[in-house]
Amino acid sequence: MAFSRRTFIRLASGAAILPGLPQLAWAETYPSRPGKIDVGFPPGTSSDIMARLVAQWLTDYFHQQFVVENKPGAGTNIAAETVVHAPADGYTILWVTQTNSINSTLYKHLPFNFDRDIEPVAGVITVPTVMMVNPKVPAKTVPEFIAYAKANPGKINMSSPGVGSINHVLGELFNMMTGVKLVHVPYRTSQFPDLVSGQVQVTFNPLPSSLGFIKNGQLRALAVTSKERQAVLPNVPTIGESVPGYEGTAWFGLGVPQKTPKDVVTTLNKAMNAGLADAKFKAKLIELGGVPMPGSPQEFSKFIHEENAKWAKVVKFSGAKVD
Repeated sequence: MAFSRRTFIRLASGAAILPGLPQLAWAETYPSRPGKIDVGFPPGTSSDIMARLVAQWLTDYFHQQFVVENKPGAGTNIAAETVVHAPADGYTILWVTQTNSINSTLYKHLPFNFDRDIEPVAGVITVPTVMMVNPKVPAKTVPEFIAYAKANPGKINMSSPGVGSINHVLGELFNMMTGVKLVHVPYRTSQFPDLVSGQVQVTFNPLPSSLGFIKNGQLRALAVTSKERQAVLPNVPTIGESVPGYEGTAWFGLGVPQKTPKDVVTTLNKAMNAGLADAKFKAKLIELGGVPMPGSPQEFSKFIHEENAKWAKVVKFSGAKVD
């Protein structure tokens, strides 16, 4: 094809400014249209809060709209299966959580294999949970709660968003390490109305969706589940201070269908890591009580495999099964 001198000069001039533009501003490969993040939890949960922040970051970063679609049900498996069967093009993203790791052991007959069918993209954040009780519970410390629970066997109800949720397995870890027996009460809808009213007495819930209830006095924080105390609740001890070795956190990240092109995975990973390095975005995550977890897809994959092994032990101890 022949070009006129004027056309050649115009094209050359345009090309000269390309290195000054953001890499993805001129790429026509990915993303060239809107995308979505499928979240396996209802609106208002910690996952929903975090995922919406990430969707807004990706929207601003790529100049393409990314939205959150809540697909609660079946212990997050509805959302996971939706993404597993979505086109492997990077436009349908799974909000990956520790629940996906837990489900690998909890469910014996899933119609998909999480390890095989979801490609890890990027970690986003780890979030400690907080052990909270209804104010009617007389215990104000973890040792007091353990004594109260042992004096009232089978009478202390522990709520969660479902079997295999982080709330559930952290409660089972507490049972395993303290010798108490909290009665698990899973909820299909929000657990908070019954917690606030006192129908159930305790939960182990991620910080982002807990802080409001703690600050307004509707629920009492006994301890956080992380290894260290948290800046947002500086006077709240860790469970490990009373139960040595107890530690567990919620975590969140991004995954896509297996066979998604590697360059798309890399592009999404770079975008997420850019967010975790951005002062304003990072500050929003930290305000929610989280710790950013930047890294490569390979590092996130290794982290997931370690979590799979950890929670498999707790699930087997609890005897919990879902089929």
